[in-house]
Amino acid sequence: MSELLPPERTLRVCRAASRLCAQRGWTAVPEVPLPNGRRMDLLALDNDGGFTAIEVKSCARDFQTDNKWWEYRDWCDRLYFAVDLDFPQALIPEDVGLIVADEGEAAILRHPAEHKLAPARRRSLLLRYARLAAGRLQMLADPAGAAEMRAALRVE
Repeated sequence: MSELLPPERTLRVCRAASRLCAQRGWTAVPEVPLPNGRRMDLLALDNDGGFTAIEVKSCARDFQTDNKWWEYRDWCDRLYFAVDLDFPQALIPEDVGLIVADEGEAAILRHPAEHKLAPARRRSLLLRYARLAAGRLQMLADPAGAAEMRAALRVE
């Protein structure tokens, strides 16, 4: 993947990580905005109601210039970085999980330290997750209606 530009690398790693989530029985939603103003690359809900955040990094520079990733820990039970085979894995902190992607597939190389969400935060995050996923599904089912709704909201 070394010949790809960072946006394409990010997309490929994100897709592979999403497939890994599906294989594990987790449902992943991409680009989840959080109340603290951050946006998770992937937020996955597991069968037990736990939340796994997956932060995708396209290259070492992407990781080294990201000073905000640690803020995601407040919004998940587990935090992973997902990278491709070319990424220097030694950069990833030991207490964070590591997913490595290649050619559309991904594998967990290291599980993260777990830090359970408080019940009130879990409920808040679950509602955010459900509303976001349902809204995106509605946009797919009725693109014209979604466009009308966005236009109406801009006018108000």
